[in-house]
Amino acid sequence: MDCDLLDLGTMDYETAWSLQNRLAAEIARGERANTLLLLEHPHTFTFGRSGKAGHLIWNETELAARGMKVHWVDRGGDITYHGPGQLVGYPIIRLLDSDHVGYVRKLEKVLILALARLGLAGGQIEGKSGVWVQADIASRCPRCKATDRKKPAKIAAIGVKVDAQGITRHGFALNVNPEMEYFEGIIPCGISAYPVVCLADFFEPPAAMELVKSEVTRAFGEVLNFKIRQTSI
Repeated sequence: MDCDLLDLGTMDYETAWSLQNRLAAEIARGERANTLLLLEHPHTFTFGRSGKAGHLIWNETELAARGMKVHWVDRGGDITYHGPGQLVGYPIIRLLDSDHVGYVRKLEKVLILALARLGLAGGQIEGKSGVWVQADIASRCPRCKATDRKKPAKIAAIGVKVDAQGITRHGFALNVNPEMEYFEGIIPCGISAYPVVCLADFFEPPAAMELVKSEVTRAFGEVLNFKIRQTSI
């Protein structure tokens, strides 16, 4: 099955959200193939359907000083951060079954496979979404607190929506080399007990974004059984 790839560079959150909705409607009408969007966002916090306002730590003054935008959106999950140096993927695809949890697990497997090819072992943790590195690997993070180096750490967040027609929106955010201080402004995904890491914490020099995109795209095609076609809007 074909899947179009749109590499959008950097795009503000509102524009990308509107684009997702337009493409989803076109796919539902049979006017467009399944589509994977890859992009980066300017500094943004988003709350999902399970979001709690108290998980946003920075006040309005701090948010304004940093030029942060905050959005409440219709994906699953709590609050997360998007920004330059983080690879965001929005698969706009028609699911062939109603196993929405299974779809999230497949997205995790996509990133785990891509990370393995980039030289980093990632995995899943039962009862928690996203992709994680275990404590023995997280202990190599030079930026992390000593206490955090003894814990698993999250390297990618996942939050999705599946509409009544079975079309997906939203997706995954993989920390490649973002400014990690922005995670201090939130309780990421509502989980305070575990640290957040990025690829750049484990490699010097860090993996280039174009290489990460390539590996994520290849893994996406393999795990979801798509033939990927580079295209434009």
